[in-house]
Amino acid sequence: MGYDTASKTDPESVVPEEFGGMWFLKDELEADHIGFSILELEPGGKGKEHDETHTDQEEIYYVASGSAEVELTDRDETVTLEEDDLLRLDSEESRQIFNRGDERVKLVLVGAPL
Repeated sequence: MGYDTASKTDPESVVPEEFGGMWFLKDELEADHIGFSILELEPGGKGKEHDETHTDQEEIYYVASGSAEVELTDRDETVTLEEDDLLRLDSEESRQIFNRGDERVKLVLVGAPL
């Protein structure tokens, strides 16, 4: 087949609903190389601190709604992203996403091996 479709809620969320939700869609889309996820965080919510050295993939974060802060933990630096902003991260960059705003934030996360 030349294309695949999926819905955000086809897979189970890996984040409890009370904190928002995170849906990994790579398998649902039968993608060979590109990881595609949706992350929603309630106010006060945060993602897991991590890097991607084990996968050797770079990631791009797109804020679809709301605003988010991405702490670059090895640098002791924070990048603030507003709606329609993007951030690209090298695989070895340690990061953690936070919603310190008053509204739910929705991000699209895309990753691919270098």
